[in-house]
Amino acid sequence: MKVYTVILLQLILWSGYSITEWLSRHDLILYKVCMFIVFFYLAITIGNYIVKSPRKTMFATFISLGIYGSFQIIMSIIYVA
Repeated sequence: MKVYTVILLQLILWSGYSITEWLSRHDLILYKVCMFIVFFYLAITIGNYIVKSPRKTMFATFISLGIYGSFQIIMSIIYVA
């Protein structure tokens, strides 16, 4: 149940990343990469605080990042069509 909670919290965090990326759409790619690293670090920190297992934290982080990425790809396909 803790991993599920972590995934939901991280999806909320990735939504915040989407809003921040949208607000900084004119920034250089280097700044966007740095921002992604900061959000990735926050996701791992939040996950490790709740789960207290580095392996489960990385698992939950990659699952939530995969869900977020899949959703972004699907939305970009729908937006183009």
